[in-house]
Amino acid sequence: MFILNNEIARLIVLQRIELIGPILKRLRKILGRSIFTNFLSKYFLNSKQIGKNYHKIMTEEFERVKKSISDKDKNILSIGSGVGGFEVILNNHFKNLKFYFIEKNYISKKVVYSWDSNNKEAYNNLDLQKQFLIRNGINDINIYDFDKNNLPVIEYDLIISLFSLDYHYDFYLYLDYFKKVFTPNTKLIFDTIRPNHFDTIFNKIEVLNTFDQTVHKSKRLMCSGLKI
Repeated sequence: MFILNNEIARLIVLQRIELIGPILKRLRKILGRSIFTNFLSKYFLNSKQIGKNYHKIMTEEFERVKKSISDKDKNILSIGSGVGGFEVILNNHFKNLKFYFIEKNYISKKVVYSWDSNNKEAYNNLDLQKQFLIRNGINDINIYDFDKNNLPVIEYDLIISLFSLDYHYDFYLYLDYFKKVFTPNTKLIFDTIRPNHFDTIFNKIEVLNTFDQTVHKSKRLMCSGLKI
């Protein structure tokens, strides 16, 4: 179970509404997001249960990709990871990892989970994300605000973007950055709604998972060998 306080629990629920029970889901639908965020989520969320449910989901995500991660993967970049639950699970299974996070640092007034070509939607708070990561055992943390144009130029072993890059917004927003940080051995794991599109971009593509029950039917790819 993840360790979190009420404020972090509220942020996680905003990112993953499936973590709340059916009664709160129905009230949110009837009363609207504003009342849910500003009132119901303050007084009616069970942070302990949210931590337990979130841990279960992130453990399932880790199980889906763990065979594709090795002990050699030390420099890890996460793009659009939310507060970082997956990375905590990853950190518990491998040693001496160094994490870099690229996120946005604001919460949009309206939640939009569809395709966003310009990546303008955001549902995160970097201070709360850092608190969550430290509370749950990750101390070597480097968090970068996507909108400040100060992204680190280092060589990554593994880049992870689950249900974010090319699932909600265009892969090409990161292509120029990837050209600076990819090595021949860098692995990128991400979910996409257009898997066949990447044949001309990567030398090696492996389908790790297929998701037919999600909002956007998608495949999880592991790609390496950036061509362009």
